[in-house]
Amino acid sequence: MDGNCNDNGTGNDQPAIKLKRLDQALFDAVAGQARSSPRLRRNHNLHAEPEPVQRFLNVLQPGTYVRPHRHLRQEPGAGFECFVVLQGAIGLLLLDGAGQVVQRERLDAGGPLRGIELAEGQFHTLVALCPNSVMFEVKQGPYIPSADKDFLPAFPAEGSPAAAAQARTWAALFG
Repeated sequence: MDGNCNDNGTGNDQPAIKLKRLDQALFDAVAGQARSSPRLRRNHNLHAEPEPVQRFLNVLQPGTYVRPHRHLRQEPGAGFECFVVLQGAIGLLLLDGAGQVVQRERLDAGGPLRGIELAEGQFHTLVALCPNSVMFEVKQGPYIPSADKDFLPAFPAEGSPAAAAQARTWAALFG
Protein backbone atom coordinates (compact mmCIF):
# COMPACT_ATOMS: atom_id res chain seq x y z
CA MET A 1 0.00 0.00 0.00
CA ASP A 2 1.39 3.39 -0.96
CA GLY A 3 -0.38 5.43 1.74
CA ASN A 4 -3.08 6.63 -0.66
CA CYS A 5 -6.12 7.67 1.42
CA ASN A 6 -8.41 6.65 -1.44
CA ASP A 7 -7.31 3.00 -1.41
CA ASN A 8 -10.36 0.97 -0.37
CA GLY A 9 -8.37 -2.21 0.28
CA THR A 10 -10.45 -4.39 -2.03
CA GLY A 11 -7.64 -6.44 -3.54
CA ASN A 12 -8.85 -9.58 -5.30
CA ASP A 13 -6.16 -11.93 -4.02
CA GLN A 14 -7.57 -12.45 -0.50
CA PRO A 15 -10.42 -14.68 0.70
CA ALA A 16 -13.71 -13.00 1.62
CA ILE A 17 -13.86 -11.86 5.23
CA LYS A 18 -17.15 -11.35 7.04
CA LEU A 19 -17.57 -7.62 7.57
CA LYS A 20 -20.34 -5.36 8.81
CA ARG A 21 -20.06 -2.23 6.71
CA LEU A 22 -21.16 1.13 8.12
CA ASP A 23 -21.73 2.99 4.87
CA GLN A 24 -24.04 5.64 3.46
CA ALA A 25 -26.43 3.04 2.07
CA LEU A 26 -26.92 1.62 5.59
CA PHE A 27 -27.30 5.11 7.09
CA ASP A 28 -29.95 5.99 4.49
CA ALA A 29 -31.86 2.72 4.98
CA VAL A 30 -31.97 3.04 8.77
CA ALA A 31 -32.83 6.76 8.53
CA GLY A 32 -35.81 5.84 6.36
CA GLN A 33 -36.95 3.35 8.98
CA ALA A 34 -36.55 6.00 11.68
CA ARG A 35 -38.61 8.52 9.69
CA SER A 36 -41.49 6.06 9.38
CA SER A 37 -41.31 4.91 13.01
CA PRO A 38 -43.70 6.47 15.55
CA ARG A 39 -40.65 6.93 17.82
CA LEU A 40 -38.73 8.79 15.06
CA ARG A 41 -35.66 6.70 15.73
CA ARG A 42 -34.28 3.28 14.95
CA ASN A 43 -31.41 1.15 16.18
CA HIS A 44 -29.38 -1.08 13.90
CA ASN A 45 -27.57 -3.61 16.06
CA LEU A 46 -24.16 -4.93 15.14
CA HIS A 47 -24.27 -7.29 18.13
CA ALA A 48 -26.55 -10.12 19.20
CA GLU A 49 -28.45 -9.41 22.43
CA PRO A 50 -26.49 -11.87 24.63
CA GLU A 51 -23.06 -10.49 23.59
CA PRO A 52 -21.01 -8.78 26.33
CA VAL A 53 -20.51 -5.60 24.29
CA GLN A 54 -23.42 -3.78 22.66
CA ARG A 55 -22.48 -2.02 19.41
CA PHE A 56 -25.12 -0.33 17.31
CA LEU A 57 -26.16 2.60 15.17
CA ASN A 58 -28.87 4.80 16.63
CA VAL A 59 -30.54 6.97 13.99
CA LEU A 60 -32.62 9.86 15.33
CA GLN A 61 -35.00 12.23 13.59
CA PRO A 62 -35.99 15.66 14.94
CA GLY A 63 -38.93 15.35 17.34
CA THR A 64 -37.88 12.01 18.81
CA TYR A 65 -38.25 11.76 22.59
CA VAL A 66 -35.68 9.84 24.59
CA ARG A 67 -36.91 9.55 28.17
CA PRO A 68 -34.12 10.57 30.58
CA HIS A 69 -32.38 7.53 31.97
CA ARG A 70 -29.12 6.15 33.26
CA HIS A 71 -27.43 2.80 32.96
CA LEU A 72 -26.55 0.80 36.05
CA ARG A 73 -24.84 -2.58 36.05
CA GLN A 74 -23.97 -5.04 38.81
CA GLU A 75 -20.28 -4.80 37.99
CA PRO A 76 -18.99 -1.33 39.03
CA GLY A 77 -18.11 0.84 36.05
CA ALA A 78 -19.88 -1.37 33.51
CA GLY A 79 -22.76 1.12 33.07
CA PHE A 80 -20.74 3.44 30.80
CA GLU A 81 -22.09 4.51 27.42
CA CYS A 82 -20.10 5.89 24.50
CA PHE A 83 -21.60 7.97 21.66
CA VAL A 84 -19.91 9.01 18.39
CA VAL A 85 -21.90 10.99 15.81
CA LEU A 86 -21.21 9.81 12.26
CA GLN A 87 -23.76 11.97 10.43
CA GLY A 88 -25.78 15.02 11.45
CA ALA A 89 -25.86 16.38 15.00
CA ILE A 90 -27.18 15.19 18.36
CA GLY A 91 -27.75 17.20 21.51
CA LEU A 92 -26.79 15.39 24.70
CA LEU A 93 -28.36 16.66 27.92
CA LEU A 94 -27.05 15.57 31.32
CA LEU A 95 -29.52 15.81 34.17
CA ASP A 96 -29.38 15.58 37.94
CA GLY A 97 -31.59 13.26 39.98
CA ALA A 98 -34.29 15.96 40.15
CA GLY A 99 -34.43 16.21 36.34
CA GLN A 100 -32.69 19.58 36.02
CA VAL A 101 -30.35 20.01 33.05
CA VAL A 102 -26.84 20.38 34.43
CA GLN A 103 -24.88 20.22 31.18
CA ARG A 104 -25.51 20.19 27.46
CA GLU A 105 -23.21 19.06 24.69
CA ARG A 106 -23.60 19.28 20.92
CA LEU A 107 -22.15 16.25 19.18
CA ASP A 108 -21.72 17.04 15.49
CA ALA A 109 -20.25 14.86 12.74
CA GLY A 110 -18.73 18.00 11.19
CA GLY A 111 -17.93 19.87 14.39
CA PRO A 112 -15.24 19.98 17.01
CA LEU A 113 -16.99 17.55 19.39
CA ARG A 114 -18.06 14.29 17.77
CA GLY A 115 -18.33 11.92 20.69
CA ILE A 116 -18.53 11.46 24.44
CA GLU A 117 -18.24 8.62 26.89
CA LEU A 118 -20.60 8.86 29.87
CA ALA A 119 -19.75 7.30 33.19
CA GLU A 120 -22.12 4.85 34.82
CA GLY A 121 -25.11 6.34 36.61
CA GLN A 122 -25.30 9.65 34.69
CA PHE A 123 -28.88 10.61 33.79
CA HIS A 124 -29.07 11.73 30.17
CA THR A 125 -31.28 12.24 27.15
CA LEU A 126 -30.67 12.83 23.45
CA VAL A 127 -32.08 15.38 21.00
CA ALA A 128 -31.88 15.05 17.20
CA LEU A 129 -30.65 18.41 15.92
CA CYS A 130 -30.61 17.45 12.22
CA PRO A 131 -32.64 15.04 10.11
CA ASN A 132 -31.10 11.59 9.65
CA SER A 133 -28.60 11.96 12.49
CA VAL A 134 -26.57 8.78 12.88
CA MET A 135 -24.78 7.88 16.08
CA PHE A 136 -22.59 4.87 16.86
CA GLU A 137 -23.07 3.63 20.43
CA VAL A 138 -21.10 1.22 22.58
CA LYS A 139 -22.11 0.01 26.03
CA GLN A 140 -21.71 -3.02 28.25
CA GLY A 141 -23.99 -5.95 27.53
CA PRO A 142 -25.63 -8.27 27.52
CA TYR A 143 -28.81 -6.40 26.64
CA ILE A 144 -31.61 -7.17 29.10
CA PRO A 145 -34.58 -4.97 28.15
CA SER A 146 -36.18 -5.01 31.61
CA ALA A 147 -32.96 -3.93 33.34
CA ASP A 148 -31.17 -1.80 30.73
CA LYS A 149 -32.39 1.63 31.80
CA ASP A 150 -33.24 3.36 35.06
CA PHE A 151 -35.69 6.12 34.04
CA LEU A 152 -36.12 9.44 35.81
CA PRO A 153 -39.71 9.14 37.07
CA ALA A 154 -40.56 12.84 36.71
CA PHE A 155 -40.62 12.59 32.90
CA PRO A 156 -43.47 11.34 30.72
CA ALA A 157 -43.50 7.98 29.00
CA GLU A 158 -42.84 7.83 25.27
CA GLY A 159 -45.73 8.45 22.92
CA SER A 160 -47.63 10.94 25.08
CA PRO A 161 -48.40 14.57 24.17
CA ALA A 162 -46.32 15.60 27.20
CA ALA A 163 -43.35 13.68 25.79
CA ALA A 164 -43.62 15.49 22.45
CA ALA A 165 -43.76 18.85 24.24
CA GLN A 166 -40.70 17.90 26.32
CA ALA A 167 -38.75 16.99 23.17
CA ARG A 168 -39.51 20.43 21.70
CA THR A 169 -38.39 22.14 24.91
CA TRP A 170 -35.09 20.28 24.90
CA ALA A 171 -34.49 20.99 21.19
CA ALA A 172 -34.95 24.72 21.89
CA LEU A 173 -31.97 24.57 24.30
CA PHE A 174 -29.74 24.06 21.27
CA GLY A 175 -31.19 26.96 19.28
